[in-house]
Amino acid sequence: MLPLLLAAAPLAAQNTAAGAPAATERPVVIEGVVPDQATKAKLLNNLRAVYGADRVVDRIQVETIATPPNWGDYVSGMINPGLKRVSPGKLEVNGQSVRITGEVGNEALRQQVASDLSLASNTSYTVTNALKVGSQQNVLDQTLANRIIEFQSGSARLTPFGMGILDEMVAKMAQMPDSRFLIIGHTDNVGQRESNLALSHGRALAVKNYMMAKGIPGSHMDVLGKGPDEPVADNTSNDGRARNRRIEFKIQ
Repeated sequence: MLPLLLAAAPLAAQNTAAGAPAATERPVVIEGVVPDQATKAKLLNNLRAVYGADRVVDRIQVETIATPPNWGDYVSGMINPGLKRVSPGKLEVNGQSVRITGEVGNEALRQQVASDLSLASNTSYTVTNALKVGSQQNVLDQTLANRIIEFQSGSARLTPFGMGILDEMVAKMAQMPDSRFLIIGHTDNVGQRESNLALSHGRALAVKNYMMAKGIPGSHMDVLGKGPDEPVADNTSNDGRARNRRIEFKIQ
């Protein structure tokens, strides 16, 4: 039997296709051979639910081929929202052999995507995890470039300089439409820890709200305040405390 391939800007799969954003999102392509129209319809419905109907390109052929029992159910179950974390990528299903390739933001995601595929199939399916931790996190890190997003002293009000850096971050994040981001606020150790935790959370939330106003969906961003708990410099100097008062961006 020919393999099923789903390919997308975020992910590609064999015998299924996932897509790339138009303008901001590329199309998702699904191609290969399936045994009947019902299987084809099931795969397409799941793809459209995950990626949106406008992104899905149907290149599936229906032919009389032998497939393992319940093959269509298992494969359609593999098309889940977690695949959107893979960008670019490819999912290939050849009988009971499953292989996923592409890039994800971190090692935890690499393991999670493969685990989801294994859970969607039964134990007789072999899932090969060929995902790599990709460059999206590097893009965010290089854009921030160790600069400090500034706020007015003791508050969660951004300064114009801080807004300027966030505008650069927004431009890069807009190119990652299927990614989720964690915005982490940090403070120095001056004052009460509980107050610093609240301030760090408030600043992370202010960053999220600013980015939402610039077009990044709020559903793609989570916030976390860590207060003074993870310093990157010595809090005994002015320079060290300034470096500890920072915002981090992580691909989830």
